[in-house]
Amino acid sequence: MLSPFLLLHSPISIPQNPKPAINFSPKSELRVERGLEFETGESFFRHESAAGRDLGVLAASLYRKSKGKLRVLDALCGCGIRSLRYLVEAEADFVLANDGNDEDRRVICGNLSRVPRGSGDERRWMVTHFEANRVMTECYLQRDFFDLIDVDSFGSDSSFLRSAMNALRLDGLLYVTSTDGFSSGGHRPYHSLAAYGAYVRPMPYSNEIGLRMLIGGAVREASVLGYRVTPLFSYYSYHGPVFRVMLRMNRGKLQDNRHYGFISYCAHCGNSKAFSCDQLGQIGCPCSDSKSIIVSGPLWTGPLHEASYLTELLNLAEEWGWAGTGTETALEKLLKQMLDESDPCLPFGFIKLDEVASRAKVNSPPLRLIMDTIRKEGYAVSRSHISYNALKTNCPMTECIRIAKELQQCDSAAIVDSAAIVNL
Repeated sequence: MLSPFLLLHSPISIPQNPKPAINFSPKSELRVERGLEFETGESFFRHESAAGRDLGVLAASLYRKSKGKLRVLDALCGCGIRSLRYLVEAEADFVLANDGNDEDRRVICGNLSRVPRGSGDERRWMVTHFEANRVMTECYLQRDFFDLIDVDSFGSDSSFLRSAMNALRLDGLLYVTSTDGFSSGGHRPYHSLAAYGAYVRPMPYSNEIGLRMLIGGAVREASVLGYRVTPLFSYYSYHGPVFRVMLRMNRGKLQDNRHYGFISYCAHCGNSKAFSCDQLGQIGCPCSDSKSIIVSGPLWTGPLHEASYLTELLNLAEEWGWAGTGTETALEKLLKQMLDESDPCLPFGFIKLDEVASRAKVNSPPLRLIMDTIRKEGYAVSRSHISYNALKTNCPMTECIRIAKELQQCDSAAIVDSAAIVNL
């Protein structure tokens, strides 16, 4: 059922030609993504965000295969490429593509009209131009719920979270976004407090903090409404930067505030630790240097991904030829790194090798070598998809420093032995 508000207020008729004539504006470009041709118009478009769109489409397709239906609300659709991909690749039954800028209507409609629009109960898509919160609130008031809502917003505008959750069907998917790298880096703590309810200070793994800040804000908003949300996957891209999280929403509050608390980092020894809200008076560090402790929160301290869900995404990507082709694709590499990060033994945050080398006063060891050594010593370890020269591990910083020093000594000894052989 479509909201009467949307039916009555949807401006002008939508073109029916499946391959419309495209009259380019000076800034417009004709692009192809996953075999789909589209026009960008003068809307904001970033081709580097294709991986985020890939993940959204895979998740949408899994939902449709599981539930047998899929209704999508693309709240800030831009030129409409996400909406088009949900229609074609995820086979959405209906997509409501909304964007506040009505000057992009011709481009959006032209892109979507590559799919027959249909009519009545068989209508496949619709385009509106309203403020996103207005559209989602009206859908909620009309009991017109969606299975997946994609909110690809700019900055740290968390005001969309509550209205999106209200318009989302239970057990539905909410794909949320932040592009506020300043707040996640701890440079605007009062801004992050206002937007997500988290006072964030500078930490070495600030981009992971950005994801946890976004999830934590969603957890807080869901709790107010009597819902709970859990992250299925969390994705960071340095282009922007962009923080994207796919959440599943159900009824019921988060049990005992599990995975929602504070994170501390000790600048003196380099160790991090999570604290629940009722442990605030107990924050400290084994090194006993309390003056060097930095605390951020409250935010999400639990897993960023659900391993079983990522496995399903990877299997579907292989089925579609987006992975498993013999040569590892960028998407395949990303999904596999996320899967490695899902090890329940791994804590939040990551350790940059440059920090380890600086504390150990040695050259930075090869990432693969130090990872292998950490595993041999019985610790869990993986690479981080967020930072290329960093690792996630439950190995304490003091042990990482010791391992780095030993690897340096082994390397120096090997050089001496080689020189001796040459002299002989």
